Amino acid sequence: MNPRRRVVLVGVLALLVGFALTGLTKVVLGLIWYRGVQFCDLSLPGSGVVCQPARQLDALLVPLAALVLLLGAVAAIWGAAVWCLRPVRDLAGPVGQVGPQNLGHRLRPQGRDELARLSRAIDEMMERISAGYEGQRRFAANASHELRTPLAVQRTLIEVSMAQALTGEQLQLLTAQLLATNERNERLIEGLLTLSESDQGLHSRTPQRLDEIVTTVLAAHQDRVTAAGLTVETHLAPRVVLGERVLLDRLVTNLVENAIKYNRHGGTLTVAVGATPALTVVNTGQVVPAEAVAGLFEPFRRLARDRTNHGGGAGLGLAIARSITQAHEGLIDARPAEYGGLRIDVQLPAPH
Repeated sequence: MNPRRRVVLVGVLALLVGFALTGLTKVVLGLIWYRGVQFCDLSLPGSGVVCQPARQLDALLVPLAALVLLLGAVAAIWGAAVWCLRPVRDLAGPVGQVGPQNLGHRLRPQGRDELARLSRAIDEMMERISAGYEGQRRFAANASHELRTPLAVQRTLIEVSMAQALTGEQLQLLTAQLLATNERNERLIEGLLTLSESDQGLHSRTPQRLDEIVTTVLAAHQDRVTAAGLTVETHLAPRVVLGERVLLDRLVTNLVENAIKYNRHGGTLTVAVGATPALTVVNTGQVVPAEAVAGLFEPFRRLARDRTNHGGGAGLGLAIARSITQAHEGLIDARPAEYGGLRIDVQLPAPH
């Protein structure tokens, strides 16, 4: 029997007991007390010792009997309530045993009552927890791989330098390689810290001019744009966003750097700021398969299948961009551009 029917049944029984309480009192008194009073009317020898005090209690008979029956009814209702909640108690056992070792466990309830809906909600919650746990596990594994590779390179370079005497040219080359590897480690650690901070949400929300942030970021990357031979097209309308300047700056920087890095030489970089979407960044790089776009927002995911070809990045740019956008209660979307490359749209809520 489902919990709803159990509660209804107990409620009906409680109402019946309440309505019948006076009648039950009279019945009990008729069966026990009043028959004893009839015994006293016989005036048997020695009966006065018992019957005289009993006659003095006649005025209290009905309240006392009602109280006794009420206490009995409360005890019965308490037991019935425990019986009603037994399905919930039975559900607590399997839920209490869920842990990292069995996140795949599901209740899979039958029926459409409240308990079944609760069980299905728990199953859906477990799906989200399992996906998040698996994502964290995969993230930790990928981060370990990303950190292990440059550290192994550093160790090898140091061991080579210690194994033999190096010429000045060799020493200069070794130093440059160590410096490049160290810079990549710094970028990776900085990216991990930014990703962690943006996942925690915003500490403050102040009005920020998104168009001015874009102008500053493009000016800071002018040398890289020139070196790549890119043509920059901008369509910057005044746009105010509530958020943190540092994170918004990082959002624009990541999108612009990706658009430059994965562009073709002599291509075009288009950046637009408006109402909807708030920010658009388009480049003219290699053709991006539509089925591969969603995966680019995962940490350490690159379009190239060769994980050792980092291209100077840690594979966190779009993951950080998505996290920052979500922290600002926005949405970020990507799709292949018309003539190759990637188009990224960022939707951000307007200030109230």
